[in-house]
Amino acid sequence: MRHEQMPRNLLSCFRGCSILLVVAAAACAPAPQTSNTPAAGGAMSTGIVEPYLKISAALADDSTEGVKAHAGEIATASAALGAPAMKIDTAALQLASFGDIEDARTKFGVLSEAIDTYMTGLKLTPPEGVKVAFCPMVSKPWMQQGDTLANPYYGKDMLSCGSFR
Repeated sequence: MRHEQMPRNLLSCFRGCSILLVVAAAACAPAPQTSNTPAAGGAMSTGIVEPYLKISAALADDSTEGVKAHAGEIATASAALGAPAMKIDTAALQLASFGDIEDARTKFGVLSEAIDTYMTGLKLTPPEGVKVAFCPMVSKPWMQQGDTLANPYYGKDMLSCGSFR
């Protein structure tokens, strides 16, 4: 069947599908690095890690004090890193609007995964003295300082649940 003979709705469908394929292919392509993207093998941005550690410590202590403000700091710092850090920015903005502590912990998990994926993808290391831990109960990572586990997902109820990577 030639192009001129195709029914209009079928032709529209083909055009729509073509556009969708182009958009989907672009969405799957890796984000280009920017001049602010850390070099592979370097340390993760302290502008993200420092407020993140404060959030982690607060949640481990069953508190939400400062979480919204620190999430805002992370969003600002990650936005400066450009497109590769967009998931961090989005997750931080969501965390900045949490409802209760359980919601904060859930959104903290999304942020932690975004940071972990970013660090792994760019082969970045945590700053000195910062370790990555993993909670098997929620299957999510987190970063913290010190050698004693302080699980932010369960706080004082299960503070030592997890292991360092």
